[in-house]
Amino acid sequence: MTAITDVPGLRVGHAGRTGEGWLSGVTVVLPPPGTVGSVDVRGGGPGTHETDALDPTTLSRTVDAVVLTGGSAFGLASAHGAQRWCEENGRGFPVTGGVVPIVPAAAIFDLGRGGNFAARPDAAMGYAATEDAAARKEGHDVERGNIGAGTGALIGRGTYKGGIGTASITLESISADGPVVVGAIAVVNALGLPFDASPAPAEAAHGPAGATAPEPPPLNTTLVVVATNAILDKAECKRTASAAHAGLARALNPSHTLADGDTVFCLATGALALDRGSEAARQVSLITLQSAAADVVRLAILDGISRAEPVSTPAGEFGAYGR
Repeated sequence: MTAITDVPGLRVGHAGRTGEGWLSGVTVVLPPPGTVGSVDVRGGGPGTHETDALDPTTLSRTVDAVVLTGGSAFGLASAHGAQRWCEENGRGFPVTGGVVPIVPAAAIFDLGRGGNFAARPDAAMGYAATEDAAARKEGHDVERGNIGAGTGALIGRGTYKGGIGTASITLESISADGPVVVGAIAVVNALGLPFDASPAPAEAAHGPAGATAPEPPPLNTTLVVVATNAILDKAECKRTASAAHAGLARALNPSHTLADGDTVFCLATGALALDRGSEAARQVSLITLQSAAADVVRLAILDGISRAEPVSTPAGEFGAYGR
């Protein structure tokens, strides 16, 4: 099975809790030092941390870790644990006296799904997920389904379990240095469903036609990290993250709604140079890579919900819903 860890140097770690009111967790993508990154946020209800630092016009270039978490805005505290691990290991933006790790994060809404609204990821859980990632061997398989940030994930208005999915694509023709790998990991907690299973968008958002008092849609999000071993600058990472959102829209209907926090990060480890021998070659290389990014995001999302099964407990009473 393919995974984001097919990109050399990338590692993924998970931490989470179930039972005793808990149903949430954290997933950390730990890239090799010097990895360049950016982000594109398209959802109308995002929960994010440190994403401004990834804008191409800002000072920093590299990303030390990416945190994907449950717990909505509260769960963003888990990024502080990942940041502490990075500082302890000398990873970060160098400043007088030490380093400041660049650790962006994004969250899904899973509050209360284990029964306790206050049971959500914290800095200790973020540290544990980062430590788990660092302990993995290069090229390791990535656990999928209801684990890490996908522990409490649901799709289709809370009808089915969501979770973690991952995939990769290899491109042979855009670098003379070797195969370019494009990988993705997704946390699927979406309002929508795959296209072949979705109701009409209006019904998905508002309930059956003719309903007199439709309930508001649940808060949702699909989080994605796309990674490649190609050399990209920060602006090219931004454009790749933007292109990758097309894969989200191809996989889920509806997507990018007001109630979703859909966010795509892009990481480039910089191991292989793309063909930039002419302006035409540069454009073709980037278009090919960015098209692959959209494709691999679609595959990762579908992988994350390939094990989907109906939730057997009523909304708000998810104590029996485990991994």
